[in-house]
Amino acid sequence: MPKAIVMQHIEGKPGKVYYPLLLKDVPSPTPGPHDLTIQIHAAALNHRDFFLRQALYPSPSFDVPLLADGYGVVTSVGTSASKSWLGKKVILTPGRGWKDSPDGPEAPTGYSILGGTKTIPLGTLQEVICVHENEVEEAPAHLNAAESAALPLTGLTGWRAFVSKSGNAEKGRNILITGIGGGVALNVLQFVVAMGANAYVTSGTQEKIDKAKGMGAKGGVSYKTEGWDKELKKQLPKDRPFIDAIIDGAGGDVIAKGSRLLKAGGVVVQYGMTVSPKMDWSMNAVLKNLELRGSTMGSRKEFKEMVAFVNDKKIKPIVSRTVKGIDNLKDINGLFDDIKNGSQFGKLVIELVPDENGGSKL
Repeated sequence: MPKAIVMQHIEGKPGKVYYPLLLKDVPSPTPGPHDLTIQIHAAALNHRDFFLRQALYPSPSFDVPLLADGYGVVTSVGTSASKSWLGKKVILTPGRGWKDSPDGPEAPTGYSILGGTKTIPLGTLQEVICVHENEVEEAPAHLNAAESAALPLTGLTGWRAFVSKSGNAEKGRNILITGIGGGVALNVLQFVVAMGANAYVTSGTQEKIDKAKGMGAKGGVSYKTEGWDKELKKQLPKDRPFIDAIIDGAGGDVIAKGSRLLKAGGVVVQYGMTVSPKMDWSMNAVLKNLELRGSTMGSRKEFKEMVAFVNDKKIKPIVSRTVKGIDNLKDINGLFDDIKNGSQFGKLVIELVPDENGGSKL
């Protein structure tokens, strides 16, 4: 029987409990007529998986495998599915319920993300999975297994935040990306650089800022430094001494700092709020005609566009660390520790099948 990893229920309050991982045998999935059966080769973690284990994410399930990001090989196709998928290397769409609306999910029940919840009975931390043929894209040929698994959720989130929502995905624009080191922020950095815009970053460590500069960022500052906004302003080009858009996943004081950096009519795109679920909005932001735009993951259409762009520009998602084997619970728990400690620079990946292309980072 195929194996999967789920959370094991123990008693505890949200934020205090930490659900253990449980390796279990699961029945082989039964494909529908339009389904593809996929052997998962690699799966990647996201912050939501860490939140799930702390009971800080809605509708946790102790039966559904964890993780939303997956890459694998199609081993069989349903009776009505295209036979052309057989043997193809694919990445899975990480969510359901959002086809192509620019405004948000069309599904009356809202958007559902794969992995560890009752809202959808699918997760990628298992050896075999069945999904509808419309819910995969062929993996970019220049990516190895870990890089392919690292792309879906954060790539989609970053694409919508920067390309669809910011209104500033243009050559020469100045884009501030906060909290560099996380998967979404790094994907945004890659998209910004590939489009010829100027990327600036914040981080809590100089090491991550230096790595971001190595990836093409024009500058960066530590958000732990008092008055970091003034320091960043000194780094901006003299012929464009302002930020056009901020892509932020933290919240906190981003409006207070941003209002001093952004041009009149500038944009803050908020794809997460890891500091706090609330933040202040200032009169200064109103007087500068700033806009705050919320952004969640993205539609199926945007996912397709993002993968095509990654293919065209030969972008390689940053993988911080990989571990091998679905039965390697000790090292898989270690990846969760990386998220807890904030030590990662890029995505954290579990390789379920040895990658014939190589390229994993231990």
